[in-house]
Amino acid sequence: MYNFFNFFKKKSEHQKLSDQYKRMMEEYHKLSTVDRRKADEKMARADEISKKIDALNKEKK
Repeated sequence: MYNFFNFFKKKSEHQKLSDQYKRMMEEYHKLSTVDRRKADEKMARADEISKKIDALNKEKK
């Protein structure tokens, strides 16, 4: 169920990076059948974001 008050809640850095990673992977998937070079660039960016997420997870522990 959608909570109206979550609309005003700021996203955490982890959530922002996760959303960005998800978008990059979707773009990668779409490009993988059309332009392999651009798809590889998206995958590289997604990998960088993944490393940032891992670093944030390690800081939490």
